[in-house]
Amino acid sequence: MARWRLFDTARTMLSLRNLRTLDAVARLGGIRSSSETLLRASSAVSRSIGLLELSLGAALFERKGRGMLLTPAGELAHKRFLRIAHELGAVLEEAAAGHTALPAAALDVLFDERRLLAVSLLAEVHHMPTVGRHLGVTQPAVSAAVARLENALGHRLFLRTARGLMPTDAGARWVLRFDRALAELRYLEDDVAAFRGDMEGMITVGSLPLVRTRELPLAIGALLAKHPRLRVHSLESPYEQLCAGLLSGKVDFIVGALRPLADKALTSEPLFADRLGLMASADHPLARRRRIRFQDLREYPWVLSRPGTPLRKSLAEFFASHGEPVPLPAVETGDLALVRGLLLQGPMLTVLSTHQLRYEVDAGLLRVLRFPMEGLQRHIGVTTRAGAHLSAAALALLAELRRFAPDNTSA
Repeated sequence: MARWRLFDTARTMLSLRNLRTLDAVARLGGIRSSSETLLRASSAVSRSIGLLELSLGAALFERKGRGMLLTPAGELAHKRFLRIAHELGAVLEEAAAGHTALPAAALDVLFDERRLLAVSLLAEVHHMPTVGRHLGVTQPAVSAAVARLENALGHRLFLRTARGLMPTDAGARWVLRFDRALAELRYLEDDVAAFRGDMEGMITVGSLPLVRTRELPLAIGALLAKHPRLRVHSLESPYEQLCAGLLSGKVDFIVGALRPLADKALTSEPLFADRLGLMASADHPLARRRRIRFQDLREYPWVLSRPGTPLRKSLAEFFASHGEPVPLPAVETGDLALVRGLLLQGPMLTVLSTHQLRYEVDAGLLRVLRFPMEGLQRHIGVTTRAGAHLSAAALALLAELRRFAPDNTSA
């Protein structure tokens, strides 16, 4: 199971309460009017803005005679806050449906980043002591955070089961919103840092096998050469898990072979078309053949990707179009290292991208066999959550991926 990295542990999370204060000052144009709306002293409002500016390392307001106006950095922060407010507001709206009224303090309880993070982690690991250790707090503190949210929303978020604390139906829906709000909080920090000229933070990429050999390493290397303070977290989980992370905001984008999008909440961008070829070891008996027929392929074992992957589907369609039975693999795996090892040690065949094992081919260890596979190709690209506004850092990595796509380089 994928273990998400919601926040860079070297950085302190921004305060959602301070961001609510920024929103009030931006809307009302001053400290005094905001203090009346927020029911807080003017000094407390000023302190919240000061702490937020200190955390972000940028001035968020211009103090003018006619009031306080957002600076460009303040505009970036405010836009992210509005997206956070949208996600959490949707939770409050759903929780209030069918109820007379939520507690007056529900909004204050919900706009607490530590509570949201505790609930998010609990939905992932199902174990309060583990969440407590991760956050550096006691188990009773985690329990209290969950209880405060449940009381404020008027719904249970978790049920105790033999597998641990599992989210209720409402809990699962709302945790998804909490995760998106936390992602916006992370993006906010990265956006303001980029505005200051300091590209930093964490980019979380779901990487599928095809791009791990060439495109993704080249793109990451180029990005880090320009912005050495950035960090990239690559996840090599199954596609379904990566999509779940994408929908929650825990994964910035997925790069690899594109698949039909069953969920309208996802969108994709093709980068290049990838040609596939029949591959084997350089000393395979078929490596010396100038002409290879379908019947020749039946004499050897195959190693192929797992069922349901785009490659297996394309391969099945290719053989069917020629009236031939689809090869029955002796080994099914998504591990490129295992495929490489099996090809090198014996008579196995596989179908892969012609550049996925290019280093082994260039070294003379593997060979693309002389077997025509016209029309057998896949589209490689990027999948993102529809409507997502990625951080400046994530967008910079996407730009590098586009630059190193095979159609855009002579390599």
